[in-house]
Amino acid sequence: MLLNWRAKVGRDRLQRKNLYYGYTRKFYGPEIASAYYILSLGGGFRFVGQSEWFRANSRGKFSWEFLNYKDSLVEEVDMSHTVINYTGLSNLERQQHLRTLKLQGCPEVDDWFLAGLHMFQDSLEELDISHCTQITAGGLAALRNLRGLKRLNVSYLPKISSPGLVIILLEEMLPHCQITAEGYDLSLRQAVEETS
Repeated sequence: MLLNWRAKVGRDRLQRKNLYYGYTRKFYGPEIASAYYILSLGGGFRFVGQSEWFRANSRGKFSWEFLNYKDSLVEEVDMSHTVINYTGLSNLERQQHLRTLKLQGCPEVDDWFLAGLHMFQDSLEELDISHCTQITAGGLAALRNLRGLKRLNVSYLPKISSPGLVIILLEEMLPHCQITAEGYDLSLRQAVEETS
């Protein structure tokens, strides 16, 4: 019973961290609400036209200087090793100029999350989902909606059972995309290329 209670508390805490920041959006706008959400989870971002990245430090503290960019659009987001999940994705939905999204090693990024990325189908050019332990081959099929994708990193996804075949299918679905896939035995892919 104690273990069940502890697991429930952990799930509730995770959901609270990924809640929709509607109050912040109402008073500061969608860009600032997204920026605050990213920083509060320990991620980083860069506005369009700016070279400076805003990031939380190792203790989760961050500068409030991003409030000076109220009308700037978020162009790049790095949420690597954070607990972002499908619910939290709603905090980024208004970022229609988002070009880069890094989700390396995010334990809550799963197939359902990948299906939700369709909202960036016209803007997203680079996606890193390497080391995400919950992603399966079925979830990768949802990436076909990302028409503008130019770079995709699918390295070290432990739930992919036939990585060679999956990579071939990804290359067919996303013909203009450079796919990085490390950490797999790609013998099936090599066999297919040798017979071609």
